[in-house]
Amino acid sequence: MTTMTTTPMSDAGHRVPTPADVPGRAGELLASLGGRAVLCDLYDAVGASVYHDLAGTGTHEVRELLALVRRVPGPVLDLAAGSGRLTLPLLALGREVTALELSPYMLELLDERLAAVPPALRERCLPVRADMSDFDLGRRFGAIVLGTTTISLLDAEGRTGLYRAVREHLEPGGRFLLSTVDMAATGEAGPAEVDMEIVTDSGRAYRLFEHWTPDSGSRTVTLFPAAIGDEGPVRVCTTTIGVLPAALLEAELAAAGFRVLSRHPLPAVGERHHDVLLETEVTR
Repeated sequence: MTTMTTTPMSDAGHRVPTPADVPGRAGELLASLGGRAVLCDLYDAVGASVYHDLAGTGTHEVRELLALVRRVPGPVLDLAAGSGRLTLPLLALGREVTALELSPYMLELLDERLAAVPPALRERCLPVRADMSDFDLGRRFGAIVLGTTTISLLDAEGRTGLYRAVREHLEPGGRFLLSTVDMAATGEAGPAEVDMEIVTDSGRAYRLFEHWTPDSGSRTVTLFPAAIGDEGPVRVCTTTIGVLPAALLEAELAAAGFRVLSRHPLPAVGERHHDVLLETEVTR
């Protein structure tokens, strides 16, 4: 995936984080660990498994997205598929699904999950390692989906490439479905930094910090183990994600030759997370 800066990249395509990237109380906790802290990107070899543990099986936006996919026939392209949070439900619809993902670590997790599903589902999935802002698969799809507000990982140039590639891969009458932040609903409510403990279905516990001020244009998510001992290394995963308001995204889509057919508010996740799922089609 194209990232928001041009500083050093990991082989998953993301910036290699530094302590300066971690603001607020999360940064203070990181500094207190000194040399014990091992800072990882949320999409690298370590972070990918943490991300999957936190969100890889979540159901946020899945019901709304599947309802829209059911309305259009044909194969589905799942962009930035990760470990298959949307891929597997799309396969369960009976569709042929191409799962495009840049991170090799995420694709390894997806392969593991596919190995555990019935062959009838597994045989209809084609994982592809590629950049969602510049891909050529040589075929078209009835629906192309980009969930989890992942479009915010792309800068303006990357989004231009994404729109171009999506136009080239949609069947006539196909749908491009994507989610982003609904700033009109979010407003400026909520604290600048949230500090919470999360226990996942696997039983692992994390301390999650999210730092987000309305004028920053981005939010930083940092994860520590919930219990930090007195000795040994401490793995800390972080990432900075752009905040792309729905109004701005709709204007970009219109300029790129898409028409927004419908807006579907998604269930709120906390005080600051009010997202919207956009259903679009190509106009030219």
